[in-house]
Amino acid sequence: MTMQPVSLAESELPSALVDRMGRRHTDLRLSVTDRCNLRCAYCMPPAGVAFRPHEEILTYEEIARFVLAAAELGLRRVRLTGGEPLVRRGVVDLVRMIAGISGIDEVAMTTNAVLLAPLAEPLYEAGLRRLNVSLDTVDRQQYRRLTRRDELPRALAGIAAARRAGFRSIKLNALAIRGFSEAQVVPLARFARREGLELRLIEYMPTAANSGASARQEPVAGPIACHVSDELPRPAPLGSPAAGDRHWSSAQVLPGDEVLRIVAAEYGPLEPVAADRPGAPATAYRYGDGGGVVGIIRSVTAPFCGACTRLRLTADGKLRNCLFDQAAWDVRRALRSDEGYARLQEILRRSVDRKHPLRGASHGNLIATDRPMHQIGG
Repeated sequence: MTMQPVSLAESELPSALVDRMGRRHTDLRLSVTDRCNLRCAYCMPPAGVAFRPHEEILTYEEIARFVLAAAELGLRRVRLTGGEPLVRRGVVDLVRMIAGISGIDEVAMTTNAVLLAPLAEPLYEAGLRRLNVSLDTVDRQQYRRLTRRDELPRALAGIAAARRAGFRSIKLNALAIRGFSEAQVVPLARFARREGLELRLIEYMPTAANSGASARQEPVAGPIACHVSDELPRPAPLGSPAAGDRHWSSAQVLPGDEVLRIVAAEYGPLEPVAADRPGAPATAYRYGDGGGVVGIIRSVTAPFCGACTRLRLTADGKLRNCLFDQAAWDVRRALRSDEGYARLQEILRRSVDRKHPLRGASHGNLIATDRPMHQIGG
């Protein structure tokens, strides 16, 4: 993708990663691979996808150089994503490299946990401290239906191994998809409470893998209209032959407030609690019976753009300042030239300066990403 022009003169570039809305960027979502060992219906089509050639993927040394350049500008937290980060050989070494960079306070990872059991202890020893496990159901049949793989036992074993290894912050991330998640929320909450984990439900968002070119635009604020417009087909059931190719529409979103009502019906009134850090996307609630915390990420119905602190780097070296912005800056080219840290930091500053107020645009309408999530990073 061509790097986008920037209006600022060189002398006007900000001295740190602060955009024109005053948002200071301290967090990086870092995709280490576009490959995955699952084939989730909302992420990949049934026929599969073409992965990037090996030579297009950043090496660990290149990634570490970029993180060092960003840390000098105020980056403090790195979350490794994919695809599935654990499918990339040597990822423990990458964790150790990043954790050793001055200024980096925390290294975290988002994983489906299928490959986690033998790696949990080495990852913890290398400096990984937070885990987000993508888990949409604890029903084996529904898991197989959604992911097209029968890997729930290994995912649960990975979570158990992480707890034994010493991880104290493990969150379960589940998409809230209408027609699927209503029956999964309470069993997920029951599992999370029993295991001492925090469940976070994330409103289903449009991506290139689950929406067509005619995907509807949704307004920034207010309740979403739960209907399908005439020009869009009604969503196919998950697991059907057409599921990976269906259009995204608001009818597929299970709103966070509706999720909260399901949880409250089981465990009593929910009480909001303070966020664990500035810019946290989830709104946390304490269970009515005191049995822990559940989080809701209202990505569609109440976007949290105003407090966003995140940048994204894809596995093939494209820097993005927002999941939904179509612009990307070519970090790989800079890393493979002799231009050094100054060039990397210039790219970082320019990207941050170009960040829009809402959802990658000035108008804030919700439009599908130009790349599927396995290529951008969760």
